[in-house]
Amino acid sequence: MKKLFLLLAICLGLFAKGATIDVVNKGLVLPKIIIQDATKDFANRALQDKFFKLVVGDLKVGSAFDVSDKYYTSGFDDSAIISAEQRADLIYRYALTQIGDQLSLKLKVLNAKTNQVRFSGEYTQSVDKFVFLAHKSIADMARNLNLSPIDWMDKSIIFSQYTAPGKSNIVVADYTLTYQKIVVSGGLNIFPKWANKDQNAFYYTTYIKSVPTLYKFDLNTNRKSKITQSGGMIVASDVSQDGTKLLLTMAPNDQSDIYLYDTINKSLKRVTTFSGIDVNGNFVDNDSRVVFVSDRLGYPNVFATSINGGAVEQMVFHGKNNNSISTFENYVVYSSRESVNEYAQKTFNLYLISTKSDYVRQLTADGVNTYPRFSSDGGSIVFIKSIGGSSAVGIIRVNENRSFQFPLRIGKLQSIDW
Repeated sequence: MKKLFLLLAICLGLFAKGATIDVVNKGLVLPKIIIQDATKDFANRALQDKFFKLVVGDLKVGSAFDVSDKYYTSGFDDSAIISAEQRADLIYRYALTQIGDQLSLKLKVLNAKTNQVRFSGEYTQSVDKFVFLAHKSIADMARNLNLSPIDWMDKSIIFSQYTAPGKSNIVVADYTLTYQKIVVSGGLNIFPKWANKDQNAFYYTTYIKSVPTLYKFDLNTNRKSKITQSGGMIVASDVSQDGTKLLLTMAPNDQSDIYLYDTINKSLKRVTTFSGIDVNGNFVDNDSRVVFVSDRLGYPNVFATSINGGAVEQMVFHGKNNNSISTFENYVVYSSRESVNEYAQKTFNLYLISTKSDYVRQLTADGVNTYPRFSSDGGSIVFIKSIGGSSAVGIIRVNENRSFQFPLRIGKLQSIDW
């Protein structure tokens, strides 16, 4: 168990500071959008208010508009432009209806000057997942108006949530943590990783008679199946684009290495053979190479090698604790431990690099930011922000240079996937 927590420290980083909403760049002038709630005769006022706030939040995270958070009501077919908001460019006008446990959304996005319909849609979702009505509509609107893609908004995140010493749950949630569903509980359940792009299954690590064991959990059947186990540790750190191969961190002979597991023929191949610690393998460059974290310099740093192993290339040349990585195409995001001086609280900032050039970009400025994960389009990054004894989900809009945070109210985040 000692080894597990040493490896957890290298995989995640630890320590603490700051949260809520953090806008990095306020200099860009954006088109203004206002929101009208045209809902009539709706019994659940609390849900109606929550939905309005979700729409406001989603539009702000989308970062394409100057979003008014003033609450307006209007008849759904009312073509009048709100006189107090003549400077608005667009109106997001919607109505909610509920029949039984199903909630429906009808919306129009209008040109505020001409009343021309720019986008319209109708959606239905179970009431317990009402948040995805807002997420889906905003993602669809962005796609239809040729805005920066935010298709990830309609996807789920999955995370491990510490609840007590030696106890953690696997939870599926929306990115704001408004919707949360515990799918695995009992014991220490850690490092969940989506098994495919459809997000209908995931891998996770748990302990069977003190032996680290990797399972696959099917969300359609709510059944788990054992993949493999290993003394020391076992973690599924990445899944290939076609979902047929896994990169595993395993320590069958005391020290951890990166292994390639084929889910079709159940074969296992060792990729790294270092005598120290190699963890957090991630596919990169069209699944032809592996980026991973190793202590082969005497401290955690980022390296790359062929999917078949062999020569190792150092990827990062600053910092003395570079860990918890994620990849998208030929880009790598990682967490680096830093401090202003020897008396300052340690910080972990996120950096973005390319495998094809010497490009380096700092993404966060302070606090403890770990476990980054790219969105499916590579334009956003989710990460864990630690704040004292609690934690939050952070979202970085890379091209828009904006950052948002959503606190976890109960427990503490151990790891996360998107």
